[in-house]
Amino acid sequence: MLRKIRIVLALIFFIGITLLFLDFTGTLHAWLGWMAKVQFLPAVMALNAGVIIALVLLTLIFGRVYCSVICPLGVMQDIMAWMGKRQKKNRYSYSPAKSWLRYGVLVLFIVAMVAGIGSFVALLAPYSSYGRIASSLFAPVYGWINNLLALLAERADSYAFYETDVWLRSLPTFIIAVVTFVLLFVLAWRNGRTYCNTICPVGTVLGFLSRFSWLRPVIDTEKCVSCRKCERNCKASCIDIAHHKIDYSRCVACMDCIGNCPKDAISYAHPKKAVSEAHSAEAAPKADKAEAVDVSRRGFLTASLMTAAAVTVKAQEKKVDGGLAVIEDKVIPDRQTPIVPPGAVSLRHFAQHCTGCQLCVSVCPNAVLRPATDLMRLMQPEMSYERGYCRPECTKCSEVCPAGAIRPIDVAEKSATHIGHAVWVKHNCIPVRDGQSCGNCARHCPAGAIQMVPLKGHRRHRGGREEGNDGKELMVPAINTERCIGCGACENLCPARPFTAIYVEGNEVHRTM
Repeated sequence: MLRKIRIVLALIFFIGITLLFLDFTGTLHAWLGWMAKVQFLPAVMALNAGVIIALVLLTLIFGRVYCSVICPLGVMQDIMAWMGKRQKKNRYSYSPAKSWLRYGVLVLFIVAMVAGIGSFVALLAPYSSYGRIASSLFAPVYGWINNLLALLAERADSYAFYETDVWLRSLPTFIIAVVTFVLLFVLAWRNGRTYCNTICPVGTVLGFLSRFSWLRPVIDTEKCVSCRKCERNCKASCIDIAHHKIDYSRCVACMDCIGNCPKDAISYAHPKKAVSEAHSAEAAPKADKAEAVDVSRRGFLTASLMTAAAVTVKAQEKKVDGGLAVIEDKVIPDRQTPIVPPGAVSLRHFAQHCTGCQLCVSVCPNAVLRPATDLMRLMQPEMSYERGYCRPECTKCSEVCPAGAIRPIDVAEKSATHIGHAVWVKHNCIPVRDGQSCGNCARHCPAGAIQMVPLKGHRRHRGGREEGNDGKELMVPAINTERCIGCGACENLCPARPFTAIYVEGNEVHRTM
């Protein structure tokens, strides 16, 4: 029964978190966003004391149930191991803990966090690893299925679905996601929880705490017949049946050993209580024992469930490109300073707190956020405006960030936050290059930071004015950097190809108007 409860809870968390990365409308975050915020590393990065204390207490009472229920990467490995188990049962065996490797990786991980090497942190963080897999591998498949349903709905004169773009946001991140998925699949298929108990820094920390957990699987040596079924079904390879010992630092409380023991020689209880009950087991009525088990099960179920207040579901937000013309084939400008979202405070703050989980990338309705390719910021999101611009009324990324890298802001605060400033490139501008009137950047600037002024010293003169090929006075943009908020509308809607005539440079420290 305990195993079934654990599986049900694990599937609820796994499906819920997966949907957060697949839902391009952002409507599910109102209901399921708390699942991302109770992940261990994002809670640590966000200094969310309530969640951290709750997870520590959960581990000290019930063991590493976080790894087998709440962590999506752990649950995915269980699914992979289950697929391998269908071909070969009783395939695991006890192996000694590789403590030097576990704690060595943890030390490197902590050093990388302190030094601000976000790419190394994102590479090892379990929640971030699953986020890359979900957003890079699962989300495109989900998008293609949605587009197929949209095509069928259109033919049936229905608007139940709408088509969305499916595109590769970052080749390096995609490659890392594929390699991570393949490695995890091979390890989980063959050896179960190898990654969790040798590499994962969160597993190492919680494993240290679980050595002191109040409840844990306990072997009754009087009932045990050394059939080794528990050892051969332990994904964590932590049961040494020859010595009747369990390495609780690696045990993830999956309850598989309890479910596979034919003699009921393993129970989930406090060790001292289990010993005292074993001595009086023969005298105790069976009904009393059954009642004790039921109480233990109810306690496990009650403490494992995480509750969150439900809020109103937000209206579905369709993706708009901001213009009537097809905008494509732009070359990304060579920015001297990267652009990070409003609410990130500064480049330093963002780099120190971001775990590269890709949740903000998945939920961005205008395809502005994408993983960085720079080595020091690899997989951490940055902004670019080839496919859309950051609309002043959109605050999706700040609503979903679980690590505190993008703090929550409202629409008014976002509209007053300067994340960058526009830069005009004269030789790319259509009035200068082609002699045609334009003004697209000024017309669409939501902050009113661009004004069109007469062009001096260009083309032919007529009555003291500079005129283009269309006979109109040539006007070029003048940028008021004090009003520019760096939303990128001008860069996105500039018709110049392949190099835009106006682009946004990021601000290292955001300032508020």
